[in-house]
Amino acid sequence: MRLPFLLLTALSASAWGAVDYSAEIKPLLQTHCVKCHGATTQKAKLRLDTAAAAIQGGGRGVSVIPGNADDSLLYQVVAGTHSEISQMPYKRGPLDSAQMALLKQWIVEGAQAPTAEKPSDDRHWAYIAPQKPEVIGHGPGSNPIDLLIQARLKKEGLKLSPPATPETLIRRLHLDLTGLPPTSAEVATFVQAAQKNAKAAAASKITQLLSSPHYGERWGRWWLDQARYADSNGYSIDAPRSIWPYRDWVINALNVDMPFDQFSIEQLAGDMLPKPTEDQRIATGFHRNTQINNEGGIDKEQFRIESIFDRVATTGTVWLGLTIGCAQCHDHKFDAISHEEYFQFFAFLNNQDEPVLRVEDPSLNVVELEAEQKVLQDKITAHIAEHQEEFTVWEAELSPAALAQLPKDRRATLKRPVKERSLTQQRLLFASGPGAADQVFRSFNERYMEITGLLTKGTTTLVMKELGQPRKTTLFIKGDFTRPAAEQKPAVPAVLHDLNVTDPNRLDLAKWLVSRDNPLTARVIVNRIWQQYFGHGLVDTENDFGTMGSLPTHPELLDWLAVEFMENGWSLKHMHRLIVSSQTYQQSSSLPADRSTKALAVDVNNQLLWRQNRLRLDAEIVRDVCLSASGLLAPALGGPPVYPPIPEGVLSLGQVKRTWPLSKGADRYRRGLYTFVFRATPPPGLSVFDAPDGFSTCTRRLRSNTPLQALTLLNDSSFVEFAQALEEIVKKDGLDAAFRRCTSRLPSEDERATLNQLQPQEIARVLLNLDETITRE
Repeated sequence: MRLPFLLLTALSASAWGAVDYSAEIKPLLQTHCVKCHGATTQKAKLRLDTAAAAIQGGGRGVSVIPGNADDSLLYQVVAGTHSEISQMPYKRGPLDSAQMALLKQWIVEGAQAPTAEKPSDDRHWAYIAPQKPEVIGHGPGSNPIDLLIQARLKKEGLKLSPPATPETLIRRLHLDLTGLPPTSAEVATFVQAAQKNAKAAAASKITQLLSSPHYGERWGRWWLDQARYADSNGYSIDAPRSIWPYRDWVINALNVDMPFDQFSIEQLAGDMLPKPTEDQRIATGFHRNTQINNEGGIDKEQFRIESIFDRVATTGTVWLGLTIGCAQCHDHKFDAISHEEYFQFFAFLNNQDEPVLRVEDPSLNVVELEAEQKVLQDKITAHIAEHQEEFTVWEAELSPAALAQLPKDRRATLKRPVKERSLTQQRLLFASGPGAADQVFRSFNERYMEITGLLTKGTTTLVMKELGQPRKTTLFIKGDFTRPAAEQKPAVPAVLHDLNVTDPNRLDLAKWLVSRDNPLTARVIVNRIWQQYFGHGLVDTENDFGTMGSLPTHPELLDWLAVEFMENGWSLKHMHRLIVSSQTYQQSSSLPADRSTKALAVDVNNQLLWRQNRLRLDAEIVRDVCLSASGLLAPALGGPPVYPPIPEGVLSLGQVKRTWPLSKGADRYRRGLYTFVFRATPPPGLSVFDAPDGFSTCTRRLRSNTPLQALTLLNDSSFVEFAQALEEIVKKDGLDAAFRRCTSRLPSEDERATLNQLQPQEIARVLLNLDETITRE
């Protein structure tokens, strides 16, 4: 279990040397003390927003005696040893022992701090808009990431590890940027290029991978986790739904590098943009990924409210990194978000209808076809009116034998009074009678039917649509929708930046979330991107930037990345290129034998990034890598979900037995991203490797290590099939070729000797079960 960074710093403070005031003490005081002892509020006339002010003290005199913690008033109050003053922080509970130890050591070491320190803003650090710090040594050819990481490492007597080998680096880049391993030919070409110019070879490969359509699949899955995407409604019935066009929209948007601010606005309020396109309407599927309860006897309003609760919590987590949902029943216990503010935020998301959108064939000009169909409908109606007498006579003289020959729906229409028949019913009935020999009518009707057939091709997807008349939103006492209280108008939490709009709506909220004034969104997103590359974020609590969240390990780097993100048009590809081009990313993940003892003693969890981290692949990519290694992968992009083999018993779990139309041909071998996922019973081959189920937003996947994973790779029917295909490669091309397909390198002499003792079938099963095969080094 990873220790929080602050605890780690305290436990190993003696090994690290002097406590860093700016990185460790100032954030501690900012989080726990400055609210009552800052620039605007000074209880007991004490300020703690600068070291000088803390040393000077307040109404009770000097509070910090450099070199003497036990007699320092500040430490006595925090430690609870003062005879007259209650332990602080007041009401919120004391600091933990590690935080107290850190404060004590700082005082004992002389309470060192920068001489030109400026007074702090009283607000929590994450609520203050990031400013881009000056990076010492930054110039042409340098990467600010490396300069800021190395500066911190240097303070602790550490340094980056050597670069990863070319074979390791190309595999790392391929898996991180596309989710697919490189081919043996790509590895050989890269290794040769890296021997001539390693930096140029890496830069060229990064450009190639960011341009690959598979980039959108890899990073689309990252976003779909946060969107809580799945292919069913949830709850016990868990019926299938059609929402895959939203998944394809995400992939396409990322492939074209849609700016993240636009990417956000279209998902949250695409239907409210001027003349929204079909794609912009599809994008609003983000908030249709909530569960839908179709069970009998339910209160529909209750579950409509439940879906909005989910949307509020998801919006707060995904964009703001805040636990807004904790204010659903009462004021937030830790962050400055009141119960009333929760329902003011709720009001933005309470004014939507939830229609089904028919998604047309992209090759059709739908606008022109619908206009032509409307003209034809008018012509058909007028033509029938002109021949009404003939129509009436035909109907009156219809014999029982002729009546029996009519389709069932026409016979049902004849039983209805003429005034109650729809235009469609009249048209179909006329076509069976007088219109059958009417060439003018037939030309109109056949074209009308042709257009109808064209327009009904395609699929449907779930979208949002703003209501013309807003719903009234009230506060629910204790979050109970049956206990409405005072009416609430749309507004944002006061602790964050203002929303200067009269009568704001959902579109205004979306723009507010990606405003340059927003202190959170850019930090939250770059932190989650960083997390994907290193296994943990610069802020370890990636879904909680509030006062109970972790402090950033590298605050200057976090702010530099956030501002860089915004200054470069919110380009996700720019951030990916910047990170994967750094020495920090490209360093080896191996423990350096010559200095691992010291590094582990100082930073056992590698929070300071003195080496790269080995990461078990995501569930879908485990499947993709094995498909690729076996030569079975069908690389087609997009389209409806597929149904690869799964254990049959899974379909019988739950209230209703589910159908699973087993895919055939190439669809059987599509990437894991496209596998149909029932929320209540996800495919075991994915869930065993910690794939999320779509019930709620997932901002970081677990990485468990269990025997079930090895058993799945050995015995699951899909992986058995992959092994059989890989066996043929062993027979045809030899052990080295198969090994390289799985690991992107050649086996060592010892590995080759061990594997050559096995039969080709056994070799294939072993290779797919290697830790290295399913791990990004």
